[in-house]
Amino acid sequence: MEAWSQFVQLLFSGLTVGSIYALVALGFVITYSVTGILNLAQGDFAMLGALLCMTFVNSGMPFVLAIGLSIAAVMAVGALFERLAIQPARRSSVAVLIIITIGASFVFRGIALLAWGTDPYALRPFTGHGALEVFGAVIQWQSVWAIVISLASFAALHLFFQRTYIGKAVAACVINPFAARLMGIDIRKMSLGAVAVSAGLGALAGIVIAPISGASYDMGMMIGLKAFIAAVVGGLTNAPAAIAGAFLVGLLESFAEGYLSSGYKEAISFGLLLLVLLFMPNGLFAKMTGKRV
Repeated sequence: MEAWSQFVQLLFSGLTVGSIYALVALGFVITYSVTGILNLAQGDFAMLGALLCMTFVNSGMPFVLAIGLSIAAVMAVGALFERLAIQPARRSSVAVLIIITIGASFVFRGIALLAWGTDPYALRPFTGHGALEVFGAVIQWQSVWAIVISLASFAALHLFFQRTYIGKAVAACVINPFAARLMGIDIRKMSLGAVAVSAGLGALAGIVIAPISGASYDMGMMIGLKAFIAAVVGGLTNAPAAIAGAFLVGLLESFAEGYLSSGYKEAISFGLLLLVLLFMPNGLFAKMTGKRV
């Protein structure tokens, strides 16, 4: 029974972490699919969302309003980032564009360091500090929130891309940018929207995980790195594949930490990335659906 409860505990832990990786990985996929750029500042949007939400809540703002305002603020930051940094350099080489996103990551972290300092901050859970007992395992309600919010976000994005004009326009830019221009779709606006939505997803991920792990100026670096690994492992141009890769990485890390040692957690993630790049560079799940994004 104890072994079963440990398994359930590790399962929920892996799903929780995987859901956060999936939100950020989805941001990687959307930005890369529309702009062709690997935005290595994606994890820092999670950091900004978490710290802004903590600040708004501590100032007395209602929690739901603080969440919405934090996501909107980070989306505005993402839009400014796209207009001021990415768009002027669109004709540059891939290496230059990646370096720009790395530089932006350092800028975001530097601003956060000046604004909030080095101390970690706590954000209160969405529904108190209670816990749920499942087969002997104690599951935080915040973990349940993380999984549910992530799945709801994936469903909402799927409906957005499949049922709305703007979503279909973004999908058209992904499939054939030249044909999209001929149909009158403004690629520049779609690029702006893609980066803004990706920033919003990152902010949501940071807000959801902050009550569990806390919020600090450097939290985005590791979240972004693990989400990038998840996106590459699953499939960098395929949203469902990236989500599957994120949950796979989260579960592998959780079970490795629980059954082996915490030291193996990082090794397994990077080892899996290396194996995928060597033998399946398109991703483990890249063919799970015929559509990109």
